[in-house]
Amino acid sequence: MNGMAADHNTSSLEEYLPHYLQKEDPFASKLSREADIIAGFYLTVIGILSTLGNGYVIFMSSKRKKKLRPAEIMTVNLAVCDLGISVVGKPFSIISFFSHRWVFGWMGCRWYGWAGFFFGCGSLITMTAVSLDRYLKICHLSYGTWLKRHHVFICLAIIWAYATFWATVPFAGVGSYAPEPFGTSCTLDWWLAQASVAGQAFILSILFFCLLFPTAVIVFSYVKIILKVKSSTKEVAHYDTRIQNSHILEMKLTKVAMLICAGFLIAWIPYAVVSVWSAFGQPDSVPIQFSVVPTLLAKSAAMYNPIIYQVIDCKFACCRSGGLKTLQKKSSLKKSRMYTISAHRDSTAMNETQVEV
Repeated sequence: MNGMAADHNTSSLEEYLPHYLQKEDPFASKLSREADIIAGFYLTVIGILSTLGNGYVIFMSSKRKKKLRPAEIMTVNLAVCDLGISVVGKPFSIISFFSHRWVFGWMGCRWYGWAGFFFGCGSLITMTAVSLDRYLKICHLSYGTWLKRHHVFICLAIIWAYATFWATVPFAGVGSYAPEPFGTSCTLDWWLAQASVAGQAFILSILFFCLLFPTAVIVFSYVKIILKVKSSTKEVAHYDTRIQNSHILEMKLTKVAMLICAGFLIAWIPYAVVSVWSAFGQPDSVPIQFSVVPTLLAKSAAMYNPIIYQVIDCKFACCRSGGLKTLQKKSSLKKSRMYTISAHRDSTAMNETQVEV
C-alpha cells in the first residue's frame, strides 16, 4: 500500500505543468496595460532612488577607503549589493513592464533571475554577518579588539562565494529560473517542487540556506543584544562620561543594523510566503494580480538602506554637536587649560566616529 501511495504521489508530481508550460507565450503580460505602466513607473522611481542613494554611499566611502573600519566595509558591501540589483536587474523589468511583455527571451530571463538571486542573497548574508558582528561586539567585548580589516575582507570573500554558489546551482541542472506568473519578470523556478522530488529537495535547500538559516541568525543576534542591553544599562551608568558616550554610540549603531535588517525582511517575507506557497501549496490558486504585489515590494528593498543611513547620520550629527556644546560648557566653568585640551580631544574623537553597521 505504501508503495502504491508513493507511486501515485510521484506520478501526480510528474503530471504537474507549471504556468510557463501551460501557455504558448509565457512572457506575455497577464496584467492590464494600465497596471503594467503603473508598475513600470513605480520601479523607475525605486530604481533611480536606489541607484543615487547607494551610489552616494559608495562614493563617500571611497573618499576615505583607507580609514574605513571593519563594520563600515560591511556597509559598503551592502550598498554594492543594492546598487547591483538596481543597475543590473531593474532596467530589464522596467522595459518589460512598459512593453507589456518580457522582451528579453529565455536567455535574458535566466540572467535576470540569476542577478536578482545573486545580489539578494549577497545582501541577506551580508546583513547576517553584520548582525553577528553587532552581537559579538556588544555581548563579547574582547571581539571588538580582535577584529581587523583583513578579517573583514576574508568574510566578504566568503559572502560573495556563498552567493555565487547558490545563484549558479540552478544552471547545474538541479534547478532553473523561470518567468513569474504575470509574465513580465523572472525568478527562481519555485514550481519545480510541484514536478519532482528532486525539485522539492532543491527548493528546500534554497529556502534553508538562503532564507531561514540567515534569518534565524539575525533574529538570534538581535534578541541576545536586546537582553544584554537591558542587563547592562545600570552597570554603564556607573562608568565615566566617555565610556557612556561610547556605549550610546554602539547602541545607535546596533539600532541602525536592526532597522536595515527589519526593512529587508519586511520587503522580502511576503514574496517568500508566495514563493513557498507556489512550491508546496496550490500555485494556481494565487491570483496573478496578487502575485505581482510581493514582487514589487521585494524590489523596493534596495532603496531603504541609504535613507536609513542619512536619517541616522543626521541624528548623529546632532548628538556630536550636543556633545561638543557640553564639553565647551565644562571648559568655561572650570576655566582650565587642561579641560580645554581635553574637550578639544574629546570633540575630535566624537567627530571622527562614523556610523558603522
